[in-house]
Amino acid sequence: MTIDVHVTHHVAVDTAGVRRAVPMDALTDFFAEAFTETMRVLEMQGIPPVGPPFGKYYGMPGATVDVEAGFPVAAAIASSGEVVPGRLPDSRVVEAEHVGSYDTLEETYAEMQRFMAGEGLTGGDVMWESYLNGPATEPDPTQWRTVISIPLADQETTATPDSAATP
Repeated sequence: MTIDVHVTHHVAVDTAGVRRAVPMDALTDFFAEAFTETMRVLEMQGIPPVGPPFGKYYGMPGATVDVEAGFPVAAAIASSGEVVPGRLPDSRVVEAEHVGSYDTLEETYAEMQRFMAGEGLTGGDVMWESYLNGPATEPDPTQWRTVISIPLADQETTATPDSAATP
């Protein structure tokens, strides 16, 4: 299967979610708990989600991962328990849609890393996955769809005095 990796612009969006350091083998339970609790708070505050659930990862995972899970919302929420307001940033991102089980996400990440290396791009320290469908709505894991977004690190170069335009 060919994976379409491309650079695009992501517009900032407010979020509501739960952030924790989670052991890698407890991610599934964390996501279920975070999504349920976030939806409870959104319903309580009368704020509907405006997109699919997401998982936002801070730094590289090891035995544990610093992760936030929740939903995009139209406006900032009031904090309630562990559910807090957040934001997916306004940024240029390398993006790809993964089709298949979460167990095979690493294949799409590897393809994205190859793309970035080939284009001379560097990803930032934070990235997120948007779960377009999954176990709650699609029983066949080969049909699960996840969009992976990796914001690009600052790519600006500093102009030297020699590069200034002359009249």
